[in-house]
Amino acid sequence: MSKKLIKKSQDKLNRYARRKHRTNVTIKNTADPARPRLIINKSNAHMQAQIVDTDGKVLAFANSFKITKWTGSEKAFAVGEEVAKVATKNGVTQVVFDRNGNLYHGRVKQLAEWARAWGLDF
Repeated sequence: MSKKLIKKSQDKLNRYARRKHRTNVTIKNTADPARPRLIINKSNAHMQAQIVDTDGKVLAFANSFKITKWTGSEKAFAVGEEVAKVATKNGVTQVVFDRNGNLYHGRVKQLAEWARAWGLDF
């Protein structure tokens, strides 16, 4: 690979690392420590969300691995709905949203809005 491509990919990873660090610092300093985190992970094809309490125990989990024929935004809606249903079933209504270094835009935003619509408060 050329030096330009290597530098470009390093710059992208550095921007992601800065966003992730900034988000984690904000969550740790401003959020209620008793609230569990709603953590979002996404790839080009799939999304997953999990609610983790402060001890590291997973309270709710949903992913889009079994959904094959939907678009990315439809998968985000399905994951947001599923994680909110499982969380409210387990008695969790208030969470802190951890976007995990991703921009609050597109599929991440849709997942968050749909989780709010199904009863999660953050």
